[in-house]
Amino acid sequence: MAAATQRLVFPGSDGDLSARLDMPPGQAKAYALFAHCFTCTKDIYAANRISERLTLEGIAVLRFDFTGLGASEGEFANSNFSSNISDLVCAADYMRDHFMAPSILIGHSLGGAAVLAATSLIPETKAVATIGAPADPAHVVHNFQAAIGEIEANGEAEVLLAGRPFRIKKQFIEDIQQQNMEAAVNSLNAALLIFHAPMDQTVGIENAAQIFQSAKHPKSFVSLDDADHLISRREDAVYVADVISAWAERYIGNAGLAANPAPVARPGTVVVAETGTGKFTNVIVTGSGHILNTDEPQSVGGDDSGPTPYDLLLSALGACKSMTMRMYAERKGYKLGRAEVRLSHSKIHSDDCEACETENGKIDRIQTEISITGDLSQEERQSIFEIAERCPVHRTITGEILIEASLNE
Repeated sequence: MAAATQRLVFPGSDGDLSARLDMPPGQAKAYALFAHCFTCTKDIYAANRISERLTLEGIAVLRFDFTGLGASEGEFANSNFSSNISDLVCAADYMRDHFMAPSILIGHSLGGAAVLAATSLIPETKAVATIGAPADPAHVVHNFQAAIGEIEANGEAEVLLAGRPFRIKKQFIEDIQQQNMEAAVNSLNAALLIFHAPMDQTVGIENAAQIFQSAKHPKSFVSLDDADHLISRREDAVYVADVISAWAERYIGNAGLAANPAPVARPGTVVVAETGTGKFTNVIVTGSGHILNTDEPQSVGGDDSGPTPYDLLLSALGACKSMTMRMYAERKGYKLGRAEVRLSHSKIHSDDCEACETENGKIDRIQTEISITGDLSQEERQSIFEIAERCPVHRTITGEILIEASLNE
């Protein structure tokens, strides 16, 4: 079965934070929270590849953009290391309320320092993994050392970080200088796994040694050999994920068993079952191995963790129409550029429908708007448009349907 990804938004320390939750194809044995590197985003290569691999090992991973970065709200210039910690706690709170609290925290570079500092505030944490993390968050100052004078004099300065402009305020520097990372690591109440490359040119290997020395057992160190700081090679990211999964197994136990196990669908069937993680949240498993969630919006008591049943109905109809138009155009040799179908569902009074057989009450109305682009004549465009009305799902919905139900013992 394939993994599924949900796009999420939740309140952070200064506005809504943009996140994605990568779910394993079956039951999640644990949930992990991933913190990205300084000025990076949740979609950085390392985060993508590590999350992808962890889901194959049965671990769900939530990653998000810190305040003012990526698609998250707020001003980066007003954020700091303390706000990063607050964002992590907000993410854990959201996971606890809507899915399951994270038992694994993973942090890359400055994100590694952040998860070390946040662990005491997320009581369900059983295991913490850092990747190229600094022993002191003030280490990031070397990225804009040349601008320190201007920041001290004017209270802020614009600096280039990874080729992009960022405003750094004096409060950012003051905040990281006040952090006591040694105390945070020394009081860590979770197993610790430290990844670091000996030749890391961004955060030196001595940082890993300092973190390791400050931490109590259980603690482990894994060398990443010739990997770069950003873990930009796929094989390095896969290695990190595989080691995290095997190592964390000892500590997380049955952390994910509060959720219901994912059902198994036979070929040619679809199974829908409650997940146990939300009032209306259900998992959909197809016989071909695909999996996704369905839910209701928060306005009616759901968690909005997936499309609604009517969203799925419209999706099925729209997908069928689009695919039918593509197949027809290719068969005819038409130069179809792109087909797009927009759909909406509503209920109207039967009195408002002259062509309907129902005389009283309300009826369902599905409206579709079809856009067709390409090097096409008007006749070809019309022909492609008309074939969409004959797609199999359209005919199923508008034809006579027999739905049979049985109650299993």
